[in-house]
Amino acid sequence: MKFLKIGTKTQLLAAGAVTTAFCGWLGATLFLMTTQASVAMERAALDRESKTVASKSREVKAYRASVGEVAEDLEARQEYLEDLFKTHFGAQPDPAAVVGKAQAADKNADAAKAAKISAAVPEARPLMGVEARQIAFARMLTSAVEQRAKRAEAAIRSFGLDPRTLMRRNAATGQGGPFVPWRGGDDELSSELSGLSAALARMDMLERGLVSIPSGKPTAGVMLTSSYGVRRDPFNGHPAFHAGLDFSGAYGQPILAAARGKVSYVGQRQGYGNVVEVDHGNGILTRYAHLSGFSTRAGETVFRGTQIARMGSTGRSTGTHLHFEVRVNGAAINPRRFLEADRDVLQIQQIAKQRFADVGNRG
Repeated sequence: MKFLKIGTKTQLLAAGAVTTAFCGWLGATLFLMTTQASVAMERAALDRESKTVASKSREVKAYRASVGEVAEDLEARQEYLEDLFKTHFGAQPDPAAVVGKAQAADKNADAAKAAKISAAVPEARPLMGVEARQIAFARMLTSAVEQRAKRAEAAIRSFGLDPRTLMRRNAATGQGGPFVPWRGGDDELSSELSGLSAALARMDMLERGLVSIPSGKPTAGVMLTSSYGVRRDPFNGHPAFHAGLDFSGAYGQPILAAARGKVSYVGQRQGYGNVVEVDHGNGILTRYAHLSGFSTRAGETVFRGTQIARMGSTGRSTGTHLHFEVRVNGAAINPRRFLEADRDVLQIQQIAKQRFADVGNRG
């Protein structure tokens, strides 16, 4: 057996070579691991970016697919605005007046909304501008309608009547139909349109009530000969309640309807003699008595100033005159407040009458 003797220097060189080789292997291994991890991270990032791009692509496609639907919704809302205008004001509005011109505030709102939409969908930007201007128009019209409703309400109160009572009566008119949800949802424009519709409905009910109030003189050249309330009875001298106003005039003088309505009665009533009664709606009725003849018949629609009878002295009467009554829900009230209404009140009433006339004649 032979022994190989390796010197210390040789051993150190060998150990150094082995260590160097090991460190090289370890470094290479770590480098490969780091490279693989980096590649994996890059692949994961690419996957995320790919998914993001795919998601954005789907959003863009969805936006593009919805542009047509949005356009249809805006067109439907445009028609709705125009129809509301025509229904309540009897005229075809100028589309520019409904949509309006783009203002600075509108443009800012358009830009804010448009920023939320991908630049890949330029078709949607003009539609959003139209929507903003429709919202502005709805708000403007709602404010104007609310002011007009307040004036009508004040005019009704000036006649001594309760606007809420007239509104309840007008709200009882027939309505119905299947429920079809508004596909616009609960967005800002839909909310504005709902508020506008409610304001218009309130104005409509108030103005219908105002128009039904009799304010025209029942005969020309009237001279009051007996007032409403307690008086001395002309036949027996005892205190009695007089439910209307008496106006003197010539025999056969025309008797005129004090407001638009439907003739509900033509004939005789005890104490009144020959009578014509006109129902003006909302529980309001006018009665014309002591007539010498009739110029209308039951069921006929008459207008303010329409001749309905001739003055006379039939029934319990001491001479030629007209007995004129106003009754609300069957109870007699003082007609003087209707015949002595302020000019401003009559003007508000006339504007309302003209609106309904325009609406009735628009077809």
